[in-house]
Amino acid sequence: MPSRKAIGKVGARVTVIVTAIAVVLAAGSARAACTVVDPAHAAWSTILARWVDDGRVDYAGLQRDGQPALSAYLGTLSGACGADYEKWTRAERLAFWINAYNAFTVRLILDHYPIASIRKIGWLPGAAFRERFIPMPGLKGEVISLNDIEHATLRSAFREPRIHFALVCAARSCPPLRSEAYRSADLEAQLDDQGRRFLGDGSRNRVDSERKTLYLSSIFQWFRGDFESTGVSLASYVGRYLGPEVGDFAVRFLDYDWQLNDHNGGTSR
Repeated sequence: MPSRKAIGKVGARVTVIVTAIAVVLAAGSARAACTVVDPAHAAWSTILARWVDDGRVDYAGLQRDGQPALSAYLGTLSGACGADYEKWTRAERLAFWINAYNAFTVRLILDHYPIASIRKIGWLPGAAFRERFIPMPGLKGEVISLNDIEHATLRSAFREPRIHFALVCAARSCPPLRSEAYRSADLEAQLDDQGRRFLGDGSRNRVDSERKTLYLSSIFQWFRGDFESTGVSLASYVGRYLGPEVGDFAVRFLDYDWQLNDHNGGTSR
């Protein structure tokens, strides 16, 4: 009679095989039924306009009344196909992935709401960002994570530092979630506006002119290389939004507030 250990190994192999078959079938199904992605992401704009105010999200209201609309929008993103993606402009691809990151982050929070912070999801630090819950069979052939979108796609394929002004990980120190979707036609203006808005917010970034010191969000510390890959110092990059006079200022980094960006003040859970 086989041991429990042997049975366990067989069961694990079966699980892997079944999972692989499911991914292949899902990818084939996705190719057969591609969804047309609206380059203006109007459905996401409608959701944001109703449930986001000054960067804060009414998760309770959205959970209660907005789930069908959010699920429908996420379904269109998940149904995108590679053949269509290849025809999109760079701006359309960039807007797609930024909106996908933000919308699926909202989905993840709703799946665990009420919750005090995205860091409360999972046992290990950063588990929420590694969790594979985003079905992208047509574009990636698998279920992916927020980290996959941010690091393996956006940062690696686009080399666009301004994504860090746009990606919102549901924390108070994140850049504010806009009350509109990112759109390919307006993307340049939206990203620059996000930079001005983020850097001009004294609760996230500060300038001490007397001491010639910039007190910047930890985002600039974590992704300093992305900003400096443009060929200028971090202070000079920030000077594009705060004024060239800060280009030779010293830089210090602020602590990050991971409390939920909840319109209703969050929860202690």
